[in-house]
Amino acid sequence: MAKKIETDFWTIVQFWSVPLIAYLVYLFLGRALSGLIIIGISIFLALALKPLVKKVNDFFTKHFGKDKKHQTLSAVFAYLIVVLVIGAIIAIVGPVVVNETSKFIQHFPEMFEKTFGGWDGVNSFGRNIGVQNLQGEITKALDGLSKGMLGIIGDNLISSVSGAADIIMKIVLVLVLTLLFLLEGPEMMDALWKTLGDEEENKRTKVTRKAVSRMANVVSTYVSRQVFVAMIDGLASGLIVFCLSLFLGVSSSLAIPMGMITMLFYLIPMFGQFIGGTLVTLLLVFSNPVAGLVFAIIYIIYAQIENNVIAPKIQGDALNLRPVTILCAVTIGVYMFGLLGAIIAIPIAGCVRVLFEEYPNIRAAKG
Repeated sequence: MAKKIETDFWTIVQFWSVPLIAYLVYLFLGRALSGLIIIGISIFLALALKPLVKKVNDFFTKHFGKDKKHQTLSAVFAYLIVVLVIGAIIAIVGPVVVNETSKFIQHFPEMFEKTFGGWDGVNSFGRNIGVQNLQGEITKALDGLSKGMLGIIGDNLISSVSGAADIIMKIVLVLVLTLLFLLEGPEMMDALWKTLGDEEENKRTKVTRKAVSRMANVVSTYVSRQVFVAMIDGLASGLIVFCLSLFLGVSSSLAIPMGMITMLFYLIPMFGQFIGGTLVTLLLVFSNPVAGLVFAIIYIIYAQIENNVIAPKIQGDALNLRPVTILCAVTIGVYMFGLLGAIIAIPIAGCVRVLFEEYPNIRAAKG
């Protein structure tokens, strides 16, 4: 026998409000995702600059005495130092990359003639492998590639311009927000903890604040030590290039830009060292193929020493993560957010580890 179930209006409203709210949250996240990513990047950068801000603040305190204004000045100085350093690196590396590439293009016909014996040598090789007109096949393939590239460039020119403008706007927003988080972040967090309750009376606030503080320390410690190891890597590759300039005729002016390239790419976890070393090798090959080959051999040997001795010694157990966990985190980060995801994946994994460790304390504080 069927039973009749009676319910009131508010029960129906409460029942349907759950999926409605979930749908509205989904719409909000979809529309605001780019903005949330920009805010997240800015917070990450502010936390990464925390050790530098502390060192600058200690300098001001030591030489000018303790003053509350020094915290603001320290944040501004640390921010300006990083921005100027990055700008200087781009200003130095950019022209070198362009110059070496253009030099390679100019000397390519000569190198092609010496290496392969010109098109006669290429055609002779082609006949040996059963291709009668290898020159024609290569020319046809390059012609098709160039037409395809021109088509892609033409189709995407307008979108590229608008995309470049969008990227510039996002960079400006990140720079501004990072500075604001450096200046106002500590006060915002203090206000948040006061809102949640006094630590002496509210155990939950104390435990939560400890967990958040540990996660912030994970980010700042990881980034500062990663930057330090990257500087050592850049110094080593720069010295290698300088030594090559003494024996193989490579320009000594390439030492600093090449070191900066490997330093920058080392900041990308797992794969950055390989990418940076490969890029420097290619640029050196453009100038001197023998020098490029020698650099690759020496840098590979150095990389083994760095990865197994130098980096573990400096980074120590800052994150206490297993290699498989790091690789999984980087893989997920790359597929979710590309290069940015690769950079922030490891410290985020460290923060997740902290949450797992602090969860029993947080749960006990609720009781």
